[in-house]
Amino acid sequence: MDLKTLFKVSYGMYIVSSKKDNKLNGQIANTVFQVTSDPPAISVSINKQNLTHDYIIASKLFTVSILTEETPMQFIGKFGFKSGRDIDKFKDTNYKMGITNAPVVLDYSLGYIEAELTSNMDNGTHTLFIGKIVNAETINDKLPMTYAYYHEIKKGKSPKSAPTYISSADNGEKEQKSEVIKMSKYRCTVCDYIYDPAQGDPDAGVKPETAFESLPDDWVCPVCGADKTQFVKEE
Repeated sequence: MDLKTLFKVSYGMYIVSSKKDNKLNGQIANTVFQVTSDPPAISVSINKQNLTHDYIIASKLFTVSILTEETPMQFIGKFGFKSGRDIDKFKDTNYKMGITNAPVVLDYSLGYIEAELTSNMDNGTHTLFIGKIVNAETINDKLPMTYAYYHEIKKGKSPKSAPTYISSADNGEKEQKSEVIKMSKYRCTVCDYIYDPAQGDPDAGVKPETAFESLPDDWVCPVCGADKTQFVKEE
């Protein structure tokens, strides 16, 4: 079974945010969809282990910021591969408090939706939250980042807490080896991002055909921000 087929389902890339008392948190999510039009309602799927899950339960509020194709991988890594238990994700992030007094991320967003929780459904590792839309605004007319664009163009990965996470073993991926390897690929042990010398890291100014060993000492993983010491050579 080729579970990679699921990548073709039309997901987007969003930041779902909420609050608990005076604390704010947000996370990357791709499972966001409209449920009804009258009254307008939206649903998000959030892993129970994520801090945002606890905040939505506590405040009964959540917001959805729709990310553009221009969103840099390090920004996605900040909200997708780091925990709000360890860092303040809203530090140095452009945001505002919406009409529900829940945070709305504005950086790299083409628009946002605010919702009040009306119901939720237990789905094992995740909870499906359904909310009544109380506000929605368009910020610009830039193209939204789709899940396929994130994987195929940005070469991004899904964290293990994502509902769409697929392991290499489940996906049937096989390592491809050649007798002569000019430049090896390196894998981030934090988020599983693969640095491919053939592609480089254009967002960080690293040109294609740049060996991992030639990367600047201050280069970091474009997804999660880990430094070079957190990478291992792909055999």
